[in-house]
Amino acid sequence: MDSPLAPSYRKGVIPMPTAKMSPIKQTPEAAGHEHCSCCRDALASAAHELKTPLAVMAGYLHLLLSEKLGPLSPRQMEVLTEMQANGARLSNFIQNLLTYTALKVDRLDLYYEVGDINGCIREIAEVWSQRFQEKAIAFYFLPNDKLEPFPFDYYKIQHVVSNLLDNAMKYTPASGTVWLHVEPYFWERRTVARPPTVERRRQRVNAPNCCRISVADTGPGIAPEFQQEIFDEYFRLVPQGMRAEGHGLGLAIARRLVQSAGGKIWVESEPGTGSKFSFLILLNPPPERLAEEQ
Repeated sequence: MDSPLAPSYRKGVIPMPTAKMSPIKQTPEAAGHEHCSCCRDALASAAHELKTPLAVMAGYLHLLLSEKLGPLSPRQMEVLTEMQANGARLSNFIQNLLTYTALKVDRLDLYYEVGDINGCIREIAEVWSQRFQEKAIAFYFLPNDKLEPFPFDYYKIQHVVSNLLDNAMKYTPASGTVWLHVEPYFWERRTVARPPTVERRRQRVNAPNCCRISVADTGPGIAPEFQQEIFDEYFRLVPQGMRAEGHGLGLAIARRLVQSAGGKIWVESEPGTGSKFSFLILLNPPPERLAEEQ
């Protein structure tokens, strides 16, 4: 009796060669990394597609609120203002998402161009001024005319400042105050501990080598044990009596952007006395950094 496992000896049956399985060269870790990369690319693509319709909506809302198409009742003005605030919040989240995905896959490029840092910060301050006014928060921008034009990434700096202002608005109560300050600064970067070759006790003049940008507020303040952790991804510090806002990415993205440009970011705060977030931009970025990004 013929065996059913030997079909090649049956009439009309064409024997098929045994399939050859090639060894899997990709490790589970590599496959997982590739999958995560694809997911981040998909998220970035979706976020990018949302930017244009959001910009169109923002433009129409601005047109309606200006009453150029006709007068509005107080209730209509209230509803449209709320829509504008939520649209701005969503737009800021999408920008953070795009930056976050770029940072995760090391696709963030910096574009240096010599410019006026006061003009750069003033532009973003004007955008946020109306938002603070709507929340009854006093907002002051303090530029500094001692800063000469220097090379920096215009839009990345605005992104960092916008994230810090967004953080200040979340935690500053109505009738509070927020300050945005720009000033020259000397950053002493000690990389090697060695005694100076020349005695400099009598006279030591340190010319500014950085621009310091600070955002101070009159919010609840931050305890010392959280002042490093607040820059971690997805970390949100929720004071008693307040509800959690955001996704815990704003400060983490700000830190990554500042560090990618060779700068530094930190916070000075005590509970009950408000917070002051500062970051540094190099006035003279190293030539190799400029060459890499151009």
